[in-house]
Amino acid sequence: MSDSVSTILEELKADPAFSRGIARIETIPARDGSYVPFPEDLDPAIASALNSRGIERLYSHQGESWKAVRAGRNIVVVTPTASGKTLCYNLPVLQGLMEDPDARALYLFPTKALSQDQQAELNGIVLSPDIPVKICTYDGDTPASLRISARDSGRIVISNPDMLHSGILPNHPKWIKFFAGLKYIVVDELHSYRGVYGSHVANVFRRLKRIAAFYGAKPSFVLCSATIADPKELAEAVIGEPVDLIDGNGAPLGEKRIVLYNPPLVDPVQGIRKSTAFESRDFALFFLRRGVRTILFAKSRIKTELIASYINDALANIYTDNHRIRVEPYRGGLLPSERRAIEKGLRDGTIRGVVSTNALELGIDIGGLDAAVIAGFPGSFSSFWQQSGRAGRRRTVSLAVLVASSNPLDQYLITHPEYFFSRPSETARIDADNPYIYTDHVKCAAFELPFTEAEAAADENLGGALVYLEENGTVRLSGGRYYWSDRSYPAEAISLRSATADNVVIIDTTRGRHDVIGEMDRPSAKEMVFDNAVYIHRGKQFLVTKLDIANRTCTVEEREVDYFTDAVVKTDIKVLTEDEERRTGTVSVRIGDVLVRSQVAKFKKLRYTTHENIGFGEVDQAEEEMQTRSAVLLFDEGSPAGNFVASLPEAMKGAVLGGLGSLVKRILPVYLLCDPSDIGIAERTRDPHFGCASLYIYDRYPGGTGLAEAVPDCLGRALAAALETIRGCPCDSGCPSCIGAGPAGPKPGSAGVSSAKTAVASLIASALGS
Repeated sequence: MSDSVSTILEELKADPAFSRGIARIETIPARDGSYVPFPEDLDPAIASALNSRGIERLYSHQGESWKAVRAGRNIVVVTPTASGKTLCYNLPVLQGLMEDPDARALYLFPTKALSQDQQAELNGIVLSPDIPVKICTYDGDTPASLRISARDSGRIVISNPDMLHSGILPNHPKWIKFFAGLKYIVVDELHSYRGVYGSHVANVFRRLKRIAAFYGAKPSFVLCSATIADPKELAEAVIGEPVDLIDGNGAPLGEKRIVLYNPPLVDPVQGIRKSTAFESRDFALFFLRRGVRTILFAKSRIKTELIASYINDALANIYTDNHRIRVEPYRGGLLPSERRAIEKGLRDGTIRGVVSTNALELGIDIGGLDAAVIAGFPGSFSSFWQQSGRAGRRRTVSLAVLVASSNPLDQYLITHPEYFFSRPSETARIDADNPYIYTDHVKCAAFELPFTEAEAAADENLGGALVYLEENGTVRLSGGRYYWSDRSYPAEAISLRSATADNVVIIDTTRGRHDVIGEMDRPSAKEMVFDNAVYIHRGKQFLVTKLDIANRTCTVEEREVDYFTDAVVKTDIKVLTEDEERRTGTVSVRIGDVLVRSQVAKFKKLRYTTHENIGFGEVDQAEEEMQTRSAVLLFDEGSPAGNFVASLPEAMKGAVLGGLGSLVKRILPVYLLCDPSDIGIAERTRDPHFGCASLYIYDRYPGGTGLAEAVPDCLGRALAAALETIRGCPCDSGCPSCIGAGPAGPKPGSAGVSSAKTAVASLIASALGS
């Protein structure tokens, strides 16, 4: 493959369609491994199973993990993709279970696909009469007939936090034998447990440890993570216990070539570049036509479907069966059978290419892919290295291409390659004591086991939550214990991954059919499958005939249309409290509670191939209300930034603040280690509450997850990067690569356009005090 990659790179550099956009080619050299022999106390049956798979020694980090787990310590293993992290926990766990017939282990993965993948990995070791360890998967796809067997006789139960939360912990009396013997808890892909999801999972682990202690067990934790800045701190925050860090990678690494590519300008005056979707499609086609198995990462479900369709359209040939190249989209919302079929096709080679959301970013075994194309910076460096690591997992020479979008963050990174390759990993944050999240899990815990007054007295947060729940009739105090007193089943109403547990089922009713083809959480459904929206499923277009939020259903019919749809959301904000004031440069930052009202008011129709706007449609929906946390940047008169805003013509203030908001929305997430969709931005030329120009940066989860509180600590660095992005952008008056276009940036020919870009730069400079 080395010659192939070298040849392909030379062809890319010689092809003018690609060469003019290549900003940097970086070579990450191959590295030899560091090995240790099998531990002396490793059971011969396990050693024999490993030998049969061609494994005759361990990597150094696997040996270190063995010693720590065998000593009963909690560990977090932090090594790159495809470095053999699974053996870090499989070997000591299997050894412990063989030594103690009553011992049990719980494996938790963030997705069902990873759970299935791990069962296949374990089966490769234990399919021997000499290793009597029964392995069971217990998730939402497990048939009822197998669930009893998993509970009663499973030695290793593989599941996910969602199933643990809603299916296992509330039914712990059925799991007495398992919990009484629970010795190990394995948590893979720790880096994915951040933000809202991580805050929920930390509370699920509190409940898990409480129930294990009730049955007399005190399990140890083995956690694995991709590279992040603070894996030890994150692990300790998630499980609430001290953890040893193991981060010396002993696995060999294949050579990797990283290409940074900036699409060419098609309108230098307005700064408009060629579409990331089309450019990434062209790279994927370039690789696939040369026999290179390729994965392409897109940033949303709709882009995943669109790019997969574009690739298949380009390959279409009925005489050669699309040149015998099969490409599939892979995203959330597909049915389990569809996901498994795609994963199997990637492993056995019948599928040569896949276009995926970050659903395949995690460590699912999808065979030997050789090239990764990343359509737009994924929002964090840890995600980028995870995605690029999906190519070359077999230690061959591999290639990864980052196709920059017009996003200001992408443009900053593509023009600062030294920063890109030297940037340390980000910090992951959770807020397990978020009052909304914490109270929800106190409800679940009270349902599972009554709380004693002693527990409430020992924990101020718990005591306060129980008093609140008692006042609302959810629990009752009797005989010194708080008992669950509601009729409902609390876990089923609480989603770990979103603000609501409600899922909308998407039903195909074409020509009398009634087939379920997908599902979506309720907030996403209101923005993606509203009436008359275009829904794309595995390359097929469907028109939404009715979104019935009350009954959680969405009916669609297959149609051939030449456009897709994009919702336009309007937002209103009301300040509820001001809790803290901080300063960044010359700007006052207020942190407090806000009420956010949002509503999908209309939608755009965008042409399928050119993405041009060909019309609008109206949407009639009830508004959503959310109380959350916000950091508010105040440009009050008397401050340099406030005086600058006040000096602007009234017609220009909105455009300048909108341009600043556009930059902050795209650049700040990389410093907060969150997805851009985790924060909302709203600008006010004269805020009714504060009486001055302001910029709201709010958390898009009820109650907040700590993002607003973290804004002042990284705002200065984000604003400095934004200023550099503006100054380095070649456009004349603002474009999608700097201050934005449309409402976020002034249009050419309108009042003040010639100085709008300069005005945003001046505003940032005055805010920084530079």
